[in-house]
Amino acid sequence: MKTVKEVSELTGVSIRTLHHYDQIGLLKPSGVTEAGYRLYDDKALERLHTILLFRELEFPLKEIRQIMESPAFDPTKALEQQIELLEKQYRHIGRLIALASEIQRRGKTAMGFEAFDKSEIEQYKQEARERWGNHEAYQEYVHRQLRKTPEQSEQEGRDVMIYMKNLGDLRHLPPESAEVQQKVKELQQMFTRNFYTCTNEILSCLGEMYVDNTRFQRNIDQECGEGAAEFIRDAIRIYCKQ
Repeated sequence: MKTVKEVSELTGVSIRTLHHYDQIGLLKPSGVTEAGYRLYDDKALERLHTILLFRELEFPLKEIRQIMESPAFDPTKALEQQIELLEKQYRHIGRLIALASEIQRRGKTAMGFEAFDKSEIEQYKQEARERWGNHEAYQEYVHRQLRKTPEQSEQEGRDVMIYMKNLGDLRHLPPESAEVQQKVKELQQMFTRNFYTCTNEILSCLGEMYVDNTRFQRNIDQECGEGAAEFIRDAIRIYCKQ
């Protein structure tokens, strides 16, 4: 058994951080001395090792806890996935170095940075965490995403907009029409196939969010046509009430 000070010296994790991990239930000590000092055994150190790997991959603490507390969590499989993600980061950094070297070679100093801007994507992800963080569907989504390549995730993101546009293109029809309702069903099936088990309850919440969130509404209307967000919301409402 190691004291919190010894664990801190061994791992480089501050005592304050270890205390915080204990407080949020992410890493509980294996025992406590009569004087109230935390003690950690080898199993706790293994858990800390996994936590640190997830942190290196920039997973939020709340998400790490959800992943590790899931009945489906497999430490061996998680390590394999972490290695795979780290290798992808390594290749990504290699591409950035190559790009920077090419710019240096050509002597170009002016360039656009739009391709590097992930702020809106990250905002979407944060909203999803806040809305679904404690929901089984979000935990399912997290586990699925760990198994996907960036290319697969990008394609699935494009698929969402394709299905949305298929719905938006039917705005000339009543939202309760059979053709529209069939497209809603296909949208739900796509979410289940690619992301998580999309129940009617979840689908209904998504439909409301497409209008309640002004940014979502604006983006959907830009991609699928003016009024598409409200039309999709109305069609989903009808579908979920049936």
